[in-house]
Amino acid sequence: MKKALFILMLVITFIAEALACFFMLTKIQDIKTDPVKVNECVYSVTDNFGDGSKYNKQLDYVVIDNDGKLIYKTKDGLAESINEAVKTRGLILDLIVDGEQKGKIIFDYSMGSQLAEMKRNIVTVFAVIGILQTAIVVIWYIYIKRSVITPFKKLNSFAARVAEGNLDIPLEMDRGHVFGAFTESFDLMRSELKKARIAEKKASDEKKDMVAKLSHDIKTPVASIKSTSEVGMAITKEERTKEMFGVINAKTDQIKSLVDNLFTSSVHDITEIEVNPGTQPSDVIAGLIRNSDYLKRAGDFSIPECNVFIDKLRLQQVFDNVFMNSYKYADTAIKVVADIAGDYLVIRISDEGPGVKEEEIPLLKEKFRRGSNASDKDGAGLGLFLTDYFMEKMDGQLGLKNLEKGFEVSVYIRTA
Repeated sequence: MKKALFILMLVITFIAEALACFFMLTKIQDIKTDPVKVNECVYSVTDNFGDGSKYNKQLDYVVIDNDGKLIYKTKDGLAESINEAVKTRGLILDLIVDGEQKGKIIFDYSMGSQLAEMKRNIVTVFAVIGILQTAIVVIWYIYIKRSVITPFKKLNSFAARVAEGNLDIPLEMDRGHVFGAFTESFDLMRSELKKARIAEKKASDEKKDMVAKLSHDIKTPVASIKSTSEVGMAITKEERTKEMFGVINAKTDQIKSLVDNLFTSSVHDITEIEVNPGTQPSDVIAGLIRNSDYLKRAGDFSIPECNVFIDKLRLQQVFDNVFMNSYKYADTAIKVVADIAGDYLVIRISDEGPGVKEEEIPLLKEKFRRGSNASDKDGAGLGLFLTDYFMEKMDGQLGLKNLEKGFEVSVYIRTA
């Protein structure tokens, strides 16, 4: 509807411009070929010959006698001879008074002042219409930018986050643009993917629990077999029997090693995430923080200028995890403070929540470990584990501590 309105306004201005041109051209034509005004002027001179005060002055003209001498002129600057009139393409008529030719009437068809005024009018009309058209185009661009370009960039950014695996940050609903109908579907997709991930995580945890239980159940009889073979090898006198007990003992060690490898690989496979840090200017960090703070709770902050050694993708995930934890467990205003300490750019992110128990702080970086305050919140206990892992891979550190009021996460980013 708005698109049709803008197009209609542009069409109307173009039509107005065309009509103005047509009107001006018509006026110019009228000035050059108005026989009525010419006749009125001729009659007034003929009827009042010798009394210039009674002459009709609708048009500019000059009256000369048969010898070419000037008798009357409406204003200065007009052609006062037949030769000049021919050069300016003026209209030359005979002056007949009482059947006798008294001279010539020369009409000035250049109409300089009138044409100049009309030119000014044309320029004014075109300028006004041009400004109006420019305003329409600017408004149309702003509308396109707000209703198409900006929402599309948000959808693109959202899709990139989903592709990266970040399913915690919802897509802001806005039906006021052309993609409004899609935002709800996109966020529903994110929600369903998150549910699927939680279900997958639950199944994976159950599988790991099963592997842990099976490994324990297998280790117990294997340990019994090993101890029995060691006793048998110690008390037997026959070399052949000792050799057989030795084979049994070696095979039990092999089984135990295989079970340990199976258990270890099922629990620690997540640490194979690729991190590729490089040198970046520190001003990119402000954008990463604002991207993570989608509820706009951090307020104003500044980042000192320097070069840092980071992987932008993984550092984005670090801030995503930190802000998501604050939203989930504190649900308060957030303060961001940044300064340079030695070889690190330190980003301190604090909230005003209840914090966690002091004895639980060292455990929060461990895999599948969560604080006691998280029992009624959804989550897998991997956020701070991954955050700490990413910071180590970027040669940085992650600090956690309770404040007098709230909880603080310090992200130590190596300067380059």
